[in-house]
Amino acid sequence: MKNKLFFKIKIQIFVLVILFLPIKANSEIIKKFEIRGNDRVSNQTIIIFSNLNIGDDVNQSILNNALKEIFNTNYFKDVSIFLDNGIVKINVSENPIIQSVEISGIKKKKILEKIKEITSKIEKYPFIENQINEQVILLKNILKSYGYYFVKLDTLINSNDNNTVDLIYNFNLGDIAKINKINFIGNKIFRDNTLRNVIISEESSFWKFITRNKFVDSNRIKADIARLNTFYKNRGYYDVVVKSTSTIINEDNQFELIFNIDSGNKYYFNNFIFSPNQNIPKESVDKFKKKTNNLKGKKYSKRVINDLVEDLNQFALRNEFIFINARFEEKVVQNNLIDIEINFDQLDKNFVERINVLGNFITDEKVIRNTLIIDEGDPYNKILFDKSIQNLKARNIFKSVNYKTENVNSSNKKIIDIKVEEKPTGEIFAGAGTGTTGTSLTAGIKENNYLGLGITLDTNFTITDDTLKGKFSVLNPNYKNSDKSIKTTLENTTNDFMSSSGYKTNIFGFTLGTEFEQMTDFYVNLETLSFYEDLETSSKANSIIKRQEGNYFENLISYSISYNRLDQNYQPTDGFINKFSQTLPIISDDASLENSFTSSIYHSINENLILSANLYLKAINSLDDNVRISKRVYVPGRRLKGFESGKIGPKDGTQYIGGNYATALNLNSTLPNFLFENDSIDFNFFIDMANVWEVDYNNSLDSNKIRSSTGISLNWYSAIGPLTFSYAIPLSEAETDITEKFRFQIGTSF
Repeated sequence: MKNKLFFKIKIQIFVLVILFLPIKANSEIIKKFEIRGNDRVSNQTIIIFSNLNIGDDVNQSILNNALKEIFNTNYFKDVSIFLDNGIVKINVSENPIIQSVEISGIKKKKILEKIKEITSKIEKYPFIENQINEQVILLKNILKSYGYYFVKLDTLINSNDNNTVDLIYNFNLGDIAKINKINFIGNKIFRDNTLRNVIISEESSFWKFITRNKFVDSNRIKADIARLNTFYKNRGYYDVVVKSTSTIINEDNQFELIFNIDSGNKYYFNNFIFSPNQNIPKESVDKFKKKTNNLKGKKYSKRVINDLVEDLNQFALRNEFIFINARFEEKVVQNNLIDIEINFDQLDKNFVERINVLGNFITDEKVIRNTLIIDEGDPYNKILFDKSIQNLKARNIFKSVNYKTENVNSSNKKIIDIKVEEKPTGEIFAGAGTGTTGTSLTAGIKENNYLGLGITLDTNFTITDDTLKGKFSVLNPNYKNSDKSIKTTLENTTNDFMSSSGYKTNIFGFTLGTEFEQMTDFYVNLETLSFYEDLETSSKANSIIKRQEGNYFENLISYSISYNRLDQNYQPTDGFINKFSQTLPIISDDASLENSFTSSIYHSINENLILSANLYLKAINSLDDNVRISKRVYVPGRRLKGFESGKIGPKDGTQYIGGNYATALNLNSTLPNFLFENDSIDFNFFIDMANVWEVDYNNSLDSNKIRSSTGISLNWYSAIGPLTFSYAIPLSEAETDITEKFRFQIGTSF
């Protein structure tokens, strides 16, 4: 018995020796480096790439990592490394350098400059075939965004004697493919007008000579499908299926874009089930349970679930549960009920060893890294990493963002590869509108990724019957990695009311501001403003306005806070948003205090019957004398139909002078199309109420009376652009008001 026990012990010792002896036997101290095969890259640079140093104790595993580090620099097409009696021998074969890139087949200067901006990034850099293939895909996608759907690209590689290559891109653009018509078919539930506002693609018209959304672009169509899926799932249609097809319908390569939609059944929330986790206090989970109790029986919404899980994960992070991740599973329990199971997963305790950024031919790498919430050396938290990827996508400067993670050997460290695909980031836009309220023209140029630095430049101007306005702004969405945006704006506005009210103003201003999300759905905006105004008058002006003629300088501080719980910002159907703003004078020739509050609430009875209420309050009070004419308060025309815009409230002689206070309440309901079935026409019933009152320089001019109207409006997506008609019956008015029962507006983009 003792002999058997002694034998087992010897066997165990032998196994341990076998396991550990090779590691010790193959471990050596580095005494010297010998490098061969390099021409352009110096010996010292290669040693730095390897992360090895004389005196290091290394084994084969460390050498393998050094080989990967050298190879990942892309300077070499072949690398070998081995250790011989303390000498690290590194043999390399260098990749050729791209000497020049030549473009042929593109005649349009604007497109050629865009292509050269991308191809110039790889000149004087190593030639890597995979990277060239990726650039070819990028170049073709850019040309497709300009409508060249059938573009072909041949790549020629000319090798030179000095281990360099010249690249030649030969383009055959083919014909431009435009979208002639967009149709929505199948069990779509919602009207075409509603769905057309969800997607990005537009039908081509002869006047649309600027927008690229009229071109057939597979990437844009994928984005359209994603938007439609999100739209339906946020409205209860859990198993919606959206397909799209495009068909050539004439010899000019005009396409019909068809979205085939099967909305499926409408689902409702049933039970929210929280799986227990010993690391999270029960009382904390109970708080979230109470929130979900109110959701039972309400329509299913992907956004609601995502918000709940986001809140749970943020709670876990605030309480330093770094390695816990909340996720959800959806289970259909009856015909139209869904159980939501919330699980708390215990994550492996891993750390980020390295983050590699790939595919950014235009965008500076620091723009990508500054967008990430986690960094090298941080604990690897999947919640924060997924949010980092979402932040990158939200920048809207990449066509796609993909990633992969891998463990470093058997350690608790991860290497993350983030691969982005660039896309065109410049925009040119123009639009025009005309109607009973006047004519307007707007145009602008926008660049969302200036010089690859992630900075947005925006230049635009607007012309109306009385106003000329130009604005230039620079936006840094993540200033010094603070998660806060910094925006600088220069603007100039001229308002000419000489013919109607006897005065004209010219205002030049500079604004510096920031905006950030303080808490979930709670936003804060801070600004400092400096303005110079020149106020001119004529003989038509009243005595008060004439007395205000002159030049004014003011330095202001403005802030606003908003709470946004809308289901979507554009054409919401459920939820609410409240916003309060205040402007305070710091240095001013005519100091005044301005306050405003707006509130909107939406509720959908069904998919095509939506109720809404909008409240508007605004006040301005002078701290010195009377409020300047250019700063007095009016009710916006869109908030009071049935009356001419600006033609209600206090009146001095023949001139409507605005007031110190204004308010409006708008009640609206969509209506079934009761005249004829046409998915391009929407009807709305409305009740508008508003008032403008208080005149600081003369109380006798006050006109404190509620104006109200009711009526029906029609929105028609016509062949020449969106048309809006309204017929309003004034219910209450003042004697001095000017009514306007019929109003129409047509607008389009180019």
